[in-house]
Amino acid sequence: MQKLILSTFLILLLVPFSQGFSQEHSDNAPTLSVSLANDTPFVYQDSEGHAIVVGVVENNNSLTPVTNVEIQVNFFDDFNPSPIEVIKGKTILEVIPPNGKSPYVIRSQDPNPNITEASVSLLGFDSSEVKPKGLAVYSSEVLLDDELRFSGVLQNGGAPNSDTNVYLAFYDGFEPPRMIGVSTINLGNVAPNTEVPFEISEKIDSRAVGFLLFAESDIFYSDFVDVKIPTPQSLTKLVSISDVTVKDPLGNNLSEIKLGSTVNIESEAWVQFASDQSTNETPYRYYVQIKEARVTPFVEFIGKYDGRFIGTGLQSQTIDWIPEKKGLFFIETFVWDRNNIPIAEQGPFVLINVT
Repeated sequence: MQKLILSTFLILLLVPFSQGFSQEHSDNAPTLSVSLANDTPFVYQDSEGHAIVVGVVENNNSLTPVTNVEIQVNFFDDFNPSPIEVIKGKTILEVIPPNGKSPYVIRSQDPNPNITEASVSLLGFDSSEVKPKGLAVYSSEVLLDDELRFSGVLQNGGAPNSDTNVYLAFYDGFEPPRMIGVSTINLGNVAPNTEVPFEISEKIDSRAVGFLLFAESDIFYSDFVDVKIPTPQSLTKLVSISDVTVKDPLGNNLSEIKLGSTVNIESEAWVQFASDQSTNETPYRYYVQIKEARVTPFVEFIGKYDGRFIGTGLQSQTIDWIPEKKGLFFIETFVWDRNNIPIAEQGPFVLINVT
């Protein structure tokens, strides 16, 4: 029950359209060496009303590549226990190398605003011949204004390639990050021992903070290159999160809290200037993310508060939390605008013990 509530809460918080999605992922055990990377694939609705599911598949085998990785997505509404649509798809990479990973993007066949949930499962895969690492990709320029403008270079090894594609797999700022979209640049046939420039200019999801750049052809693939997306200077200087505290309802600071008790997560933000000079106001969206303090952290809670900064100076935001599990947790805070674009650097980490 807790997992279903958390999954629904995550999607309702983070999907920027009026009809929020909940999502749940079938916790199927890894099929031999291949597994879904996490329990919360990203789900959103595109401009045409189709439901889109984005996630990552991992090949955990250290010796054998895999291919023909088939994924099934069941789409549900709020009324029927049976799926209203079942779609099968493949990973972006044709061959996933040993200890490698590949994003996947699966789209509902029909636009349907009634889709509210999606479950993801692995159907199967085949072992594959090794595909050599004969491609390399380099970033030469990345700019962000109304659109992402990115250019780079693909370097090919000593053999002709066909069906050559460069991919940009975008991820968000949460930890661990979620894959939220993939863009494709088709280069087609590439001659041996050549360098091919490429570029892209498109509107991207405002939550993206970076992307993994990689390429694959009929015979070669490349390493993944992590490219950070620059934040416009005007936004990064707008607000600073200066302090984060945990308090009881009486306002006393806490370093340890009791299971089931209500506490307030409070941040102090220093507002440098108002985004709307005519009203002297800055609409914002404040997020609190709480995760278990362990090697592979599980997101225990995400809270959201929409508010408005009035003028400049020191101002505070508060979100209530009732812990449902004992242990050590750390708290992350974010301030974004209403379009989910960060207007402040992430706040300082805070550790809290639940007893």
